[in-house]
Amino acid sequence: MVLLLLVDLDPELAALRPLGGFFVLRTARPAPGAAGPVRTDPLPTLAKAYTQAVSDVRRDALTFRVETVGERLRVPEPRVAVSVTQQALAARLWSVALGCAARYGSLPDLDPRLLRWDARAAAPDDLWLTEVRPLSGGAGPAALAEAVVQGHLEPLAKALRARYGVAAGLLWGNAASALAGAARELDRWARAHGDPGAAHRARALTAALFAHPRLSTTGTRTGAAFRRRSCCLYYRVPGGGICGDCCFTQPPRSSPRAASG
Repeated sequence: MVLLLLVDLDPELAALRPLGGFFVLRTARPAPGAAGPVRTDPLPTLAKAYTQAVSDVRRDALTFRVETVGERLRVPEPRVAVSVTQQALAARLWSVALGCAARYGSLPDLDPRLLRWDARAAAPDDLWLTEVRPLSGGAGPAALAEAVVQGHLEPLAKALRARYGVAAGLLWGNAASALAGAARELDRWARAHGDPGAAHRARALTAALFAHPRLSTTGTRTGAAFRRRSCCLYYRVPGGGICGDCCFTQPPRSSPRAASG
């Protein structure tokens, strides 16, 4: 029998802090004077970022993030910046959800209307959950899929495809890669810190989530290892290469658009 060392869901989500990096979620109001890319809406919700990117051609938060990523990576192709942007946000969302499920045994409501996004900031300062309230549906794979896949990744993919025409296979491959990466990091932390219950719960949840129709065809899993059927295009970044889970064994020399399917 695996002992689950669970704690109550607290207003500061303090159990995520030891995990570090992408797992931490801010719940306190940002410091006075914080400003985002849109002057009239300094910290838009993710819900607004998803919908505004489809309907508004102004420099909204999602467009701002993509352009910022492109400038920082020095990539001339918008689709490369889109891919990196989307995968990073997917990693944040999976890490928070999986971390809460594994450490608390429950999920906070991650409704995109409750999550505000600073498109200028890197993790863990990019997201702010304005209200911590537990979901009543528990923290099983169905709850995680509803919170992350339906709640965030589907509207995010719709927005990015409408704005930039990026292939769906690339975006869902990114989402699967982000989930696998979050699961590996959580499993590594749990083993190192003597929390076998969290490690077991993370592995079981991840295996179940990979059966989701959006993720089941994105690649193959062997234990904690994942090999995707698409490419995130990171090899197109100056000085970049292929990722450990890439479908390629070396960077393609021609037909780069074939990698995005």
